[in-house]
Amino acid sequence: MKRTLLGVAVVAGAVQFAAVAPAQAAPKVDPVKVLASELARGKGVNVQATAKVTYAAGQYISSSLDGTVEFDQRGARAADTSQNLRYSKDLLARMMKVSPQETEALQESPVRVLSSGTTSYVSGAVVGDALPEGTSWVRYGGTDVPSGSLLLDVFEPATLKALMDHRSSWSGGVVKGTIRPGGLAKASDSFVARFGKQWKKNSGKISYALHLSPGGLVERVSVKGVLPYDKGSVTVESETRYTEWGRDTTVLLPLQGDVIDRSQVEDEVPDQAPALWS
Repeated sequence: MKRTLLGVAVVAGAVQFAAVAPAQAAPKVDPVKVLASELARGKGVNVQATAKVTYAAGQYISSSLDGTVEFDQRGARAADTSQNLRYSKDLLARMMKVSPQETEALQESPVRVLSSGTTSYVSGAVVGDALPEGTSWVRYGGTDVPSGSLLLDVFEPATLKALMDHRSSWSGGVVKGTIRPGGLAKASDSFVARFGKQWKKNSGKISYALHLSPGGLVERVSVKGVLPYDKGSVTVESETRYTEWGRDTTVLLPLQGDVIDRSQVEDEVPDQAPALWS
C-alpha cells in the first residue's frame, strides 16, 4: 500500500510541476552546423534546378540543370551537370541583331558541363562543330561551380548563416526571409563573383524559402530576386532540389588530350561558357 501511495504522490507531484513549469520549446537544429558536417572531400549531393531570368516583358532566358556537386571543406569544389538553355522569341530577336552567329550556337542544347574551381569543360552540339578530331571538350576559364541556385549558394556556410539571420519565419521546416543584394554580397563569395559587390544600400531585394529536412539539411530552395540592371531591373527566379546528401562523389575531369582551350577556337564557339549556371 505504501508503495502504491508513493507512486500516486510522485505522479501527482509530476502533474503539479508540469502545470507550473514554463513551457520549453523544442530546440531547433542549426542548419549551418549541419552543412559544415557534410562538407568533406569525396562527398556530395544531387542537384536538380530550374531558373528564369527576365530582362523585360517578353524577354527572358530559362534554364534547367541536373547533376551532382562534389564538396570540399569550403563548399562546392566541382560539379558534373547537364544543362539546357531556352530563350524567349523577343529576346532571341534582339540577340540575333547583335550577334547572329553566336545566338544560333547558343540555341544548341543540352550541354554537359564539368566544373572545377574557375574552369569549366563544355561538351555538346553548341561546341561540337569546332572540336578537332580526337577532342570532346572546350575549356572555359573564369567560370563558377554551379550550386543549383543562381543567387543563393547554400553550400557556403557564410551564405547559409546570412539567410538564417535574415529569416522572417521558421515553421514546419520552412525558413522564409528576404535579404538585400548588398547584404548578401557581404557574406557570399559566389554572389560577388557572379554579380559584383558594389550595391547601393537599399537597392534590390531577394526573397527566399529554404525547405529543411528534420535533420537540418537544405532539401529545396525557392528564390525570387529583383536586382538593379542598366536603367531598370532584372528578375531572377529559381527552384532547386537537393537529394542524397553525403553520397560518395568524385567529379572526373577530362584528360588533357580530350580538351581544347576556348582561345584556340574562339571564332567558332560562344565567348562565354554556354551555360547559365557556370
